[in-house]
Amino acid sequence: MKKVLFPFVLLLFWSCQNRSDTITVFMEDDLRKKTAYAFDELQNNLKGHELNLVFSENPEKAQFVVKTSTSKEKDANDGFSIQKEGGKLILSSENSRGALYGVLDITDQLKKGIDWYAVEEKSITAHYPFRAIKFNLPWFSYRSGENLSLHYETCRDLKFWESFLDMMVENKFNTLTLWNLHPYMFMVQSEAFPKASPFTKAEMEEWQIFWKSLFKMAKARGIDPYIFNWNIFVSEEFSKEYNVAEYSKDSGFWGDGETNELIEQYTKEMVTNTINEYEDLAGIGITLGERMGGMTSEERRDWIDRTLIQGIKEADRKVKLFYRAPLSAGKSSEGTTSVSTEKLTREAIENIGLEDDVLLGFKFNWSHAHSSPKVSIVHGGILTDTYWKPAPKNYKGVWTMRNEDFFALRWAQPDFIRDFIQHNSQDYIGGCIIGSETYIPAKDYITKKEFQTWNYAFERQWLFYKVWGNLLYNKTTPDSYFAEALAKKFDLEDASELISAWKMASQNANRFASFFRGTWDATLYTEGMTTVGGKFIDIEKMMTHPVLDSSYVNISDFVKGNFKDDQITPLQLADKTEMESNEAQKIANTINNENQSQELQIELNDIDAWGHFGLYFADKIRGGVALQKYRVSGNDELQQEAVSHLKNALQHWKDYTQAMEKYNISTMPYQFDQEFSWRKHIVNAENDIRIAEK
Repeated sequence: MKKVLFPFVLLLFWSCQNRSDTITVFMEDDLRKKTAYAFDELQNNLKGHELNLVFSENPEKAQFVVKTSTSKEKDANDGFSIQKEGGKLILSSENSRGALYGVLDITDQLKKGIDWYAVEEKSITAHYPFRAIKFNLPWFSYRSGENLSLHYETCRDLKFWESFLDMMVENKFNTLTLWNLHPYMFMVQSEAFPKASPFTKAEMEEWQIFWKSLFKMAKARGIDPYIFNWNIFVSEEFSKEYNVAEYSKDSGFWGDGETNELIEQYTKEMVTNTINEYEDLAGIGITLGERMGGMTSEERRDWIDRTLIQGIKEADRKVKLFYRAPLSAGKSSEGTTSVSTEKLTREAIENIGLEDDVLLGFKFNWSHAHSSPKVSIVHGGILTDTYWKPAPKNYKGVWTMRNEDFFALRWAQPDFIRDFIQHNSQDYIGGCIIGSETYIPAKDYITKKEFQTWNYAFERQWLFYKVWGNLLYNKTTPDSYFAEALAKKFDLEDASELISAWKMASQNANRFASFFRGTWDATLYTEGMTTVGGKFIDIEKMMTHPVLDSSYVNISDFVKGNFKDDQITPLQLADKTEMESNEAQKIANTINNENQSQELQIELNDIDAWGHFGLYFADKIRGGVALQKYRVSGNDELQQEAVSHLKNALQHWKDYTQAMEKYNISTMPYQFDQEFSWRKHIVNAENDIRIAEK
């Protein structure tokens, strides 16, 4: 009996002996500065418990001790440990970011109603050290279009960034990467080329206040800001003044690059000036990219060395380097890969001459990471093991998890992320970047105004960021964590079935993009069932298009018998998709009623919409299989079966359209100045029936 009571008595002793209205805290002054954001959050929540924080210089008298185990931030883990020892609460970590996360964890416990003296002990080790968000900026943007330009004012508003950074630290993202064609001209002015700037001195001062404020807010939250660019670009003013790089005038991101001594001198100076001007800028990202056409791999490497990397070396302080793997192995701007280019790149990085490890970036499954959890292709094609054998000594690989597949629909599939982590956690992998090229999560231009109860677009997708960020940080994060977040947000008693519905509904996006192989951005827009030029993926394309994930087999090969026993056949895929789509819709419809908040009804409608998408996909597969078999055998019954399935698919597309238009605008801006409408493609779903009837 005593053995049962002892832990309880010890806990009671700990929780009662120092109970007071004041919590005394001990920590080093430098650590206190780096965790001030978290302690402000903690202090605000303690007030609700009628408690106050007081910092003490005596660790013996402190009730709460915060300490780090190393003075070196490099290679330190972002995890933390919360323990109770001798009547004290001890928060330990290897670095200041881990301490910040630990304080925020305690704050979260208080928000759940846990008493300070009953704070839960725990120990967490961060899985990936690099957990980033890719954010394309709307000025001098990589592409043009209303879907990008409409975010300009929002992205110049520091209130937006405060909210976005709060979301990032809440979900343990530790790096913000900001992208455009030539970011430096918005950050500094050239002394050697004074006419190169598009801004007056006063305008540049406004920009610099913006950047410094943004970077300072990021640093306070343990977030490292990076800037990324493509090459080779200059300002329009520089282009006009020196009659070079005319493509910079219209932001033409594709084609041959132009370089000369003036461009190189200007680029190097701008990089150095930017690093010197912004003390909180943590890193520079470089791209051997689209405007380097006409150059060999060696010429691209050498240009980068002479300009951006040399500019980094000549700066007054050190920054980290993110080196994107070459997008092309040849002289064109088309995506290609080759072993020789991989060897060249590896050699360049190994001899780069920087103290910190370089981050080497690859696109996971090109532009469609939300497909298979296994890597099949990168930008340009197949990636060999050249970068990893032998093991690298001064660089880590980073997967860019591009999302070009769903913008209107929400997504939350923690099992996919867990599978991804399981397949991609080798010693040479340092982490991930999550984000899109053609979607900026700033101004919400998708939801109808009368249904918007949030301020910014990223708040629509709060669960997307929550599952990605928390699992990249702590791979053991259970579904119950996300269910608790759903229950709290929507005032539900239990949300375990809701997170289950999200998983089944969201999986439709991953299954489709695994079955229908996409490469660069516009080759696949999953939620729109379209490919390049906004062209609808008709039944002909569906039957013959290659798969991305070799676990699947496409319709044509299946009918021919060209597949292995362990592959997932199209009909098996259709059955699984239909079953889980129906189940997800059933759960959503059970939860949904007029007593639920409007915001919850909107999210449940997304689950229902994904269900209609899945049912459409399933019947389209069945129709394609029957049609292909009919063409081989000439059996009229198979033709009628195909027509029947495609008629069912048509109804599912109509239901899908109705669900998408319930809370969203019917026609939304899309990439390349195009517009997208689900209703517009009803006629294309009808045309599939006519194809089968011929």
